[in-house]
Amino acid sequence: MSKRRTFRRRLRTRIILSFFLLGTGLTALFAYLTDMARQRVENELVEDVMNQNIDGYARRFYLDPNNTDLPVQQMYGQIVRPDGFEKLRQEEPDWYEFKDGIHNLSGVDAETGAPFSYKLAVRKTPDAWFFLAYNMTQSSKGQMQLKIWLIVAVFVFGALSLLIGWWSASRVMSPVSELAARLRAYRGSENPKQLASHFPDDEVGELAKALDDYSDRLTEMVQRDREFNADVSHELRTPLAVIRGATELMLSNPALDDKLRQRLSRIQRAEQQCTDLISSLLQLSRNERGQGNALVAKVVEQLLDAHRAQMGNKPLELHMQGESSLTVDAPEAALSVALGNLIGNAVKYTQEGSVTVRLLADAVEVIDTGPGLSEEDAARLFERGYRGAHAGRSQGGGIGLSIVSRLCDLYGWQVGVHPGKEKGVVATLKFSST
Repeated sequence: MSKRRTFRRRLRTRIILSFFLLGTGLTALFAYLTDMARQRVENELVEDVMNQNIDGYARRFYLDPNNTDLPVQQMYGQIVRPDGFEKLRQEEPDWYEFKDGIHNLSGVDAETGAPFSYKLAVRKTPDAWFFLAYNMTQSSKGQMQLKIWLIVAVFVFGALSLLIGWWSASRVMSPVSELAARLRAYRGSENPKQLASHFPDDEVGELAKALDDYSDRLTEMVQRDREFNADVSHELRTPLAVIRGATELMLSNPALDDKLRQRLSRIQRAEQQCTDLISSLLQLSRNERGQGNALVAKVVEQLLDAHRAQMGNKPLELHMQGESSLTVDAPEAALSVALGNLIGNAVKYTQEGSVTVRLLADAVEVIDTGPGLSEEDAARLFERGYRGAHAGRSQGGGIGLSIVSRLCDLYGWQVGVHPGKEKGVVATLKFSST
């Protein structure tokens, strides 16, 4: 799954989630406030009625002590005179301890096991204690039913918010998805079409205009880069061709002495290396793989011969071992540049001993007996411009191995370096196919 698709799906998910959380949150808040308001209003109304009735209950008693009728039928009333205080303390200790006001009581009936809830209004005077109870059991059941319906409403509106969020996200993301699809359709095209004409003048249209502008500038830059690379390649190949022709003509002269012939051969090898390097760099700049089949043993032998001719009296032996029939699906120029840098570094930093190029079934190992490699060098050696700890004052800008790494990316090869078993460095170039 590409990063672009992952981002698009995550953005759509965030939009849906935002709608869901907003709808569910607002519904839950409304349900909570509704339940709180209902309880508060009900409590205030009931307590106000009970306060009025218990005051009327007390007034009726003082006007006529024998009249104990309740002011309303839905309430249970009780008057306790001083001679019944002790009995009340024994039978109803909670009532005995209550002070004036409205009290909430709830519990489970010991006989029936049914839950009960009621409010108790209390007025205590020296002459009598007045108790007025209002049964809240039905009201509690109604409150529980209201809570259930409010919870159901939260789930229903949450699901509705989810559907609305999904629909809105599809509408919002539709032009973005279309823009992404058109961009994917233009992948690899050298002449991409304009995008802005397919979208309205909104945010997505502005994004399409910005992409069109970026595409135009990028296409222009790539075109200039290709023209520059082609011009440089042509201008460099011309003098190299002159050098090649001159050296071949001079080498064909049988009267040349050996010293001059060696120098001309060195010039000829340098010209071939420059030609290979130009071809490889041109392929890298165009990101195009060259065609051809290269015999690895042949390229390695040519590189080793070139280094033997340049070492002079340096006490270093160069060897090749292994499979002589190994071939790779790549032009000799690219293979020569990749192996040339690995072998060249081994020869440069190994003052004495040997450099062995081992050909395996699908890889080449360059093994030297040089000063070795640190962990930091091994991790950064293929970075452009990085020079190892043993570079010293040696020539080079630290781009050779960077070119090798880029060639490996182009042809699907793998390159790596690690310290040898005893000393030195082992560089491995592994090919994707043989």
